Amino acid sequence: MNDPYLNDLRDDFEGYSNQLKKLKVKLLKSDSPELQAKIINQIDSIANKMENNQRQSVKVTKSRIKEMKSKSKK
Repeated sequence: MNDPYLNDLRDDFEGYSNQLKKLKVKLLKSDSPELQAKIINQIDSIANKMENNQRQSVKVTKSRIKEMKSKSKK
């Protein structure tokens, strides 16, 4: 399904994934417990954003499918 809003959500999700990869590398290289705690908080924040993104994506996809079905019945 080619939908501009869904494409934006997908792009955002990919951006979050890339951020997580970078933070993982930083976390593994870090020796400081304070820095590790800060990185873990950032990872948690990004994970929450990803969850919200996925929920929104599912809602929009269901809505688009419902719209397509109602248009095809007419």
